[in-house]
Amino acid sequence: MPTYEFRCHECAQTFDVQRPMSASADPAPCPDGHPNTVKLLSTIALTGAAGGEGARMPVGGGGGGGCCGGACGCG
Repeated sequence: MPTYEFRCHECAQTFDVQRPMSASADPAPCPDGHPNTVKLLSTIALTGAAGGEGARMPVGGGGGGGCCGGACGCG
């Protein structure tokens, strides 16, 4: 089941909610009961032994291969 990350506007707490994809847009009150929350855009969340409790990739930055990533011999 996917995990969605939310942030509370009132207390600024970030929290995770597991729910089916069909309920991804449903509101989620923060653990302290505040109703004004927003769903955050997470790129990836890894779980298991290698990822620990949850490893997230940073948003933005980073390159990405392309032609001069070594595959076409340019440069």
